[in-house]
Amino acid sequence: MDASVLASAPGRRRLPADAGAPLLTCYDDATGERAELSATALGAWSARTAALLRDGCRLGAGDRAAILLPPHWQSAAVLLGAWSIGVSVSIRLAATAGLPVLEPGADEPLDAVFAARGRVDDWLEDVPEARHRFVLDVGARATPGAPPPEGYRDFLAEAARYAGLAPQYALISPGDPASVDGTSYAQLRTVALGIAEQHDITAGDRVLVDADQHEHPLFWLLAPLTVGASVVLCVNMDPDLLDVRVGTEGVTRVL
Repeated sequence: MDASVLASAPGRRRLPADAGAPLLTCYDDATGERAELSATALGAWSARTAALLRDGCRLGAGDRAAILLPPHWQSAAVLLGAWSIGVSVSIRLAATAGLPVLEPGADEPLDAVFAARGRVDDWLEDVPEARHRFVLDVGARATPGAPPPEGYRDFLAEAARYAGLAPQYALISPGDPASVDGTSYAQLRTVALGIAEQHDITAGDRVLVDADQHEHPLFWLLAPLTVGASVVLCVNMDPDLLDVRVGTEGVTRVL
């Protein structure tokens, strides 16, 4: 992975010795989906996302994006790409859908929104207004190949227009806001390190994460990556497959 891609993501300083080794492997036991990304592949999609936001949408430090996405490799690319150019994010979990958003300027339009198709169509959701709106066919009611809802663009199609090489963007300060609520990159890193320590996750670990129990990316993305671990992300996990998956994926920690 080109270090410049994720240099400003919270705590991402340790890169795998083998950039071609699996870094993020995603399972969905309800659909049978399995996707495996190396550090190089995830870095490339993060770079495409960064280019889409910076060059396609003219966004950068000081701009704000809402993320209404489930645990998924595409969600990881969106988050890391946005953070790499200083775009602060509002992570809106499905578990809190319909509840008031307690953030500064919560009622104001955002600069970008990335939403799973199922959440765009959910009557309970209040998808925020944004100048640039992207839909992702991930999670519940995903329909790959279907046209995007009115007013939205397909994330994968748009991001694929850009090269997977990180441009030379301005450096991000640890004190800059990673979150719309003002949480800085340094603070986010501290929380991620704390989660990793709590669960005894260290460099070289391969961490299986039950996505249904840990929806927030602090658990399934930032804590492992911050300390140099890789992730096996399981959505709709079949408990009968746990032991098999631990063995086949070389898992050393279960979260």
